Amino acid sequence: MSLNDREIDRPLGQGTKGRGSRKLNLTLNSVLSTVVALVILGSSTAIALRERPFRHPAPVAVATVEPAENGTESDATSARTVEAGSSDAPAEAPSQPSGGPRILKVQPGDNPGQGAIVIRDPSALGQNLRVAHLPDRDLIEESDTGPLPVRAADGRRPFDVYARPWSGARGARVAIVLGGLAISQTGTQAAIEKLPAEITLAFSPQGNSIDRWMQAARRKGHEIVMQVPLEPYDYPNVDPGKNTLTTEASAQENVGKLNWALSRTTNYTGIMNFMGARFSADAEAMQPLFADLGKRGLLYLDDGSSARSVAPELALKNGVPFAAADATLDANRERGEIMKKLDELERTARAKGFAIGIGSAFGETVDAVSAWVSEARKRGMEIVPISALAIDPER
Repeated sequence: MSLNDREIDRPLGQGTKGRGSRKLNLTLNSVLSTVVALVILGSSTAIALRERPFRHPAPVAVATVEPAENGTESDATSARTVEAGSSDAPAEAPSQPSGGPRILKVQPGDNPGQGAIVIRDPSALGQNLRVAHLPDRDLIEESDTGPLPVRAADGRRPFDVYARPWSGARGARVAIVLGGLAISQTGTQAAIEKLPAEITLAFSPQGNSIDRWMQAARRKGHEIVMQVPLEPYDYPNVDPGKNTLTTEASAQENVGKLNWALSRTTNYTGIMNFMGARFSADAEAMQPLFADLGKRGLLYLDDGSSARSVAPELALKNGVPFAAADATLDANRERGEIMKKLDELERTARAKGFAIGIGSAFGETVDAVSAWVSEARKRGMEIVPISALAIDPER
């Protein structure tokens, strides 16, 4: 066959000249295309798999709570998986058992299997509101008279753990404390049911079924304090009740009487005086009381009835969180007069930033306070628990 015949048999456009270079160019182009495709595929995969802040919420802390033995299974279950930041989660983190710094597992909401370990300051942890009626066993000291409040081994105080959360805003704030709970069964039930959760309730150690009423109040979200009877002038003609602390008693006797009152129930942030104009003016008599409160991590609320009270100075000296009332709301139990006192309390709060009112859980007081709180909120007033307005020497 001639050369021209071989040319006819070749595909159109191909010749013998430059054949090897064209094959090399085709091979390089194929490799380059493959590499580019792999790079694009890898980049797309990385982008698809990476975490995007605008797609995923911030990690939510999931912690566990060990409820007291008398808690129900439903209480324990609800406390076991509380997601901070969920719409129905309480504002507080669960309290943790004692024994040093707490380790919490932080889990992303979309992928619970991938979590990180963070260490939290235990003193910053309050009690989960879903189990607020259950005592924190790390804050209990057993005694002959019953369970006594005590600081936990990790430094947490009842004042911190049992405090009701609030916004922390700097606006005008009012705290209202109503006492005499557990004296009248029907009155106590009405107060717990009708009063807004922000109202602090004070329990009388002379009352009945205090543990039951404490749990009912805490389930409703109320912060609570214990009333302690102190010697008034003209004692015993004016008698605050059983185990009144007196100026004539020894320090040991008075601390024993105080501990009796403290052991009547638990889950409270501190105490407030019941009467006590004479006792509260005697620094020597008051010092053992404040030393015990400081050791236990409890607040002292002064009802403000005595200008001679030495409580502010002793609270600072002994590291006791302290608050003093600005007004008694129901010295006159007529509804209109109570409303006037509440309005005065609001004016005080707007003038100095906060105000504290105290009263008793009379039906008239409960109804007036409930109505006033509803209207005060609309005027931008924040109602806070008493712990929110206490001066705390440890902070």
